[in-house]
Amino acid sequence: MTAHASHSDGAITDVDAYMQQLGQQARRAAAELRRADTASKNGALLAMAEGLDEARETILAANARDLERGRENGLDAALLDRLALDESRLEAMIEGLHQVAALPDPVGEIDGLSARPSGIEVGQMRVPLGVIGIIYESRPNVTLEAASLCLKSGNAAILRGGSEARESNLAIAACIALGLERAGLPDGAVQVVATTDRAAVGRLIAMPEFVDVIIPRGGKSLIERISREARVPVIKHLDGVCHVYLDATADRDKALAIAVNAKTQRYGTCNTMETLLVDAPLADALLPELAAAYAEHGVELRGCERTQAILGDVPAASEADWAAEYLAPVLAVRVVDGIDEAMAHIERYSSRHTDAIVTENYTLARRFLAEVDSSSVMVNASTRFADGFEYGLGAEIGISTDRLHVRGPVGLEGLTTRKYVVFGDGQVRR
Repeated sequence: MTAHASHSDGAITDVDAYMQQLGQQARRAAAELRRADTASKNGALLAMAEGLDEARETILAANARDLERGRENGLDAALLDRLALDESRLEAMIEGLHQVAALPDPVGEIDGLSARPSGIEVGQMRVPLGVIGIIYESRPNVTLEAASLCLKSGNAAILRGGSEARESNLAIAACIALGLERAGLPDGAVQVVATTDRAAVGRLIAMPEFVDVIIPRGGKSLIERISREARVPVIKHLDGVCHVYLDATADRDKALAIAVNAKTQRYGTCNTMETLLVDAPLADALLPELAAAYAEHGVELRGCERTQAILGDVPAASEADWAAEYLAPVLAVRVVDGIDEAMAHIERYSSRHTDAIVTENYTLARRFLAEVDSSSVMVNASTRFADGFEYGLGAEIGISTDRLHVRGPVGLEGLTTRKYVVFGDGQVRR
């Protein structure tokens, strides 16, 4: 079933056979994509953008049906917002395709070429991972983002969106298929799973003969299930328990701006600060100012005993609060005695996503960078910058808190690997 699949669940009676077919088609397409040049891939992306522009009414009508079904099924307001498409979101999707097309193509780059005593030259070439399975919820724009990033990096993709966005995803898939056809690339390069049967997910994550890596995007329960059951390597992060530590030497204005922005710029993202750590010499003067700023934004504070002593009417933070990813206007606050206690807290409770220090002490900044074991570690900057676009990657397909093979925001390079290449002139080993 390729990207232009549109038949109903009822037509798929054997999910195992169906998923095997998708896997076989993806594996064949991956081999063809290794031969595709940058111009062909960019041509497909621009043709997808044209197709999306031409199909606006069809996509919005499909999305309206998904939204109506979602309301009938009792989806909450936040999920309905993530599901919804409108003209501005379609414009952003079209612009995203143009941006990915404009990014440098990492495939084929050779790094570190060096001559050996034998006369051969040895280097490493960047190559696609192969076939990428992506499992996601709610947001139909992910269908396009995932397709564009996988294609630009030379990978075939099997995309399995949430059942709540099924009609939207299939309408977008038709535009993807059109772009591939116009560019002369195999239609198996991007395939959207047409069935909402949960067994399709179980099969997708257990086909190492066809799928090289799985990327789940969604809630913690989805990612935990994929990580537990997959027989294919997984690129993922479970949650974002991010910290900002305000050191005693921190500049007051920087500390206020960063601590407020890291929490309030957007609540529902994985790089939003969930715990604020304040060095004791700073706490008496700065915490009341911060509390006033948070109150203006409607942020509820939960504090340690020392925080409560300074602020008075703040509820006590429980053990669960220190490990919580609130994704809401709630913030845990703890007063600590110096950087060692701050880093010990982070070591115990951080999800290894993003942690930041605000300090004017260069030595402490260097210690924090070296000793905090997270995928992004920051000095004097908001955790909200932990993002592929902000890092100059152009776009991201997710964030990884794993150590292998990629860590942090996953852009085009993160969807590739390296192989050794050797250039000789008739050398033989003696």
